Amino acid sequence: MWTTIPSSTPDRRRDLPPMTITVQTKSGEFKFETDEEGTETLLFAGLGAGLTLPYECATGTCGTCRARVMSGDVEMAWPEAPGASRLSRGKGDVLLCQSHAKGDCLLRVPAEVIAGDAAAAPRRLSGRIEGMRKLTADVVDFEIALDSAMDFAAGQFMVVTSSAVTGGRSYSMVNYTPETDRIRFVVKRKPDGGFSNWLFEGAADGSEVSLFGPLGKATFRPGEDGDLVCITGGSGIAGIMSILDHATQDGHFKSNSGWLYFGVRTLADAFYVEELAELVEKSGGALQVILALSDEVASAPTHPEHPSIRLEEGFVHEVAARAMGEISGQLNDRTIGFVAGPPPMVDGAIRVLLSEAKLPPGRIRYDKFS
Repeated sequence: MWTTIPSSTPDRRRDLPPMTITVQTKSGEFKFETDEEGTETLLFAGLGAGLTLPYECATGTCGTCRARVMSGDVEMAWPEAPGASRLSRGKGDVLLCQSHAKGDCLLRVPAEVIAGDAAAAPRRLSGRIEGMRKLTADVVDFEIALDSAMDFAAGQFMVVTSSAVTGGRSYSMVNYTPETDRIRFVVKRKPDGGFSNWLFEGAADGSEVSLFGPLGKATFRPGEDGDLVCITGGSGIAGIMSILDHATQDGHFKSNSGWLYFGVRTLADAFYVEELAELVEKSGGALQVILALSDEVASAPTHPEHPSIRLEEGFVHEVAARAMGEISGQLNDRTIGFVAGPPPMVDGAIRVLLSEAKLPPGRIRYDKFS
């Protein structure tokens, strides 16, 4: 059987027929439409139509959105994408997040897919960068003022694209506000990072950007009962900040505990410390925040300006592993683990939550970015 999903792509040219994409999956066959000029990626077109196509990063690095072209003409915009190393190119494999249809086509996706509500699906938005702030020597945050309000779940991310930089970047929202027209992001500078370097050059403030989302499954769900254990490093704190913000607003810590292990190199590299101290205070102490310093010996057991924030030495997953021996007996059987950060840190943190905290895999949530 197949299900026809209406396209959500805006600004369609009326003089050309839409292209029909047929997707064969483990759960059935589905159809959706993409824009006539093939400018939208197949992943975004399918997600925008309400299909739960597989993905993680949505920007070409992870390889999760693999599909095989059975018929039709599909072009990959970034053939050298890191995620393409997983493909059997000779058999017609492509990354949906990097592929554009040149006409009607048939794809095979090796995953369970369902057709959701297209009205609640991710969509394309426009916005303007505002309020750039330098938080540390290599971390900035900024807001994007959207052209229309959007709703998102705490922990989700957007793919942000600028005409000044080639390709999109996935960034998690730092804030949480229902139905908002302002979203905040935090970005760490990378030596070869085109987008982060553009931000640090100082010309980005006031620039127009395009966004697609919200995306991501590592989310906090209101009314979900259970302790929270969060392990993150660097700019991976973004989605965790949103989760803790929403949990605090929701009164989650009135009946549950929370632990955040936040890894940075040195104390000077720590950011959002004041905001985290405020969350600790609002939680009545039910939330504990531990800064893990990987390249520095802690000069005191707590932060010099915010004594509610504890300091430990070591890589964040190692600090969390040591702590699990103390807190694992305190965790309730509904505990949820959240992990965010670079892939090696994510892998190490997941092992800690599985082996030391004894959490079942289904209670660990993460989105892995490269």
